[in-house]
Amino acid sequence: MTAIAPLKSTSLESEVRSYSRSWPVSFTHAKGSTLVAEDGREYTDFFAGAGTLNYGHNHPELKKVVIDHFLEDRVVHGLDMFTDVRSQFLETFNDLILSPRGLDYKVSFPGPGGTNAVEAALKLARKVTGRESVVNFTNAFHGMTLGALSVTGNSLKRGGAGIPLVHATPMPFDDYFGQVVPDFMYLERLLTDGGSGLNKPAAVIVETVQGEGGINAARAEWLRGLADLCKTHGILLIVDDIQMGCGRTGGFFSFEEAGITPDIVTLSKSISGYGMPLALTLLKPELDIWEPGEHNGTFRGFGPAFASGTKAFELFWSDDELEKSTIAKGAYVESRFNRIAARHADQHELIVKGRGLARGLQLPTGEQAGKVTSRAFEEGLLVETSGPSDEVVKLLPALTIPDEQLRDGLDILEKAVDEALTA
Repeated sequence: MTAIAPLKSTSLESEVRSYSRSWPVSFTHAKGSTLVAEDGREYTDFFAGAGTLNYGHNHPELKKVVIDHFLEDRVVHGLDMFTDVRSQFLETFNDLILSPRGLDYKVSFPGPGGTNAVEAALKLARKVTGRESVVNFTNAFHGMTLGALSVTGNSLKRGGAGIPLVHATPMPFDDYFGQVVPDFMYLERLLTDGGSGLNKPAAVIVETVQGEGGINAARAEWLRGLADLCKTHGILLIVDDIQMGCGRTGGFFSFEEAGITPDIVTLSKSISGYGMPLALTLLKPELDIWEPGEHNGTFRGFGPAFASGTKAFELFWSDDELEKSTIAKGAYVESRFNRIAARHADQHELIVKGRGLARGLQLPTGEQAGKVTSRAFEEGLLVETSGPSDEVVKLLPALTIPDEQLRDGLDILEKAVDEALTA
């Protein structure tokens, strides 16, 4: 990649920054699926704020709602006080999202980000059951605060905790052993063997598609088997839908395809519709045993996010058009990836992964995947890597991306893969 002089501000910023290392330009404007840099160059965005911008950058109707909220001196910071926008958000969420799917959940606002939603879910599961242990899965990612980090698989991120991460037991995710081992054989054996040493878990937490873990998509039958196992043993099932919810896999919730009803669901990222901080922890009514204030946070009542979230429900979830479009676009990405994989099959095993518009192309090494994303950036495309060795080229474009822009971005990506594998 052509060297770019570091921005002046980097001397003030911590070394912990990451995305700016892959994309070393300063962005100034964004619209739809296009970002504009200071020099005026446009970049197609296949990143969408790591799944925070499912409806694209600065959607005009969502933007108007946010601007009006500020111009009219509406409540911006409200903690958990009653406000009109809070009530409208809850009522619309129930009318357009929960009720049509036959879901009966209470909604809690745990704080501004996904990790806050996960912390609330873990705390509540332990409070309800009186147990401490939680089962998580290999290659999982659930957040960066200590509770969420304890159920995360990535060793680099876990190492940043600086203390032992306890009360969590990792189990194999779907296809971890290449389907050689029957589903849940190990977990079920540990649960039923009095000599296994496994304390009965309070909960199992799972992503239906592991985003940071490498776009690993669990089969619907595997998810149903997990739900049945949890029910049999009196264990709560938590689905982390922070990155894969809000339509990323097609349906609003990523678990809809499997036909399961989790006990607790976490949502964040695109729930505000506009990239503003908001997170939800959904829980079955019988689990709502919180004492007032037992879990809270200063920024859990952000008025503009309620307003834009409500508008997003109305715009995109009053019918099934977005769901059908997402599934169709995802199928197109899959077909393009299959074509790339087939072309290189004689020399390299490329694995096509994902559901909906969460798609991955696994390369033999992380170095090769890095070359792909670097070359794509040079050609005006933002795309990241994921997986334990960053070996998966990961696509999370906005669900609203125009077909032509999606096609053009995939053209860039296809050439980048060809170059990386023939160099």
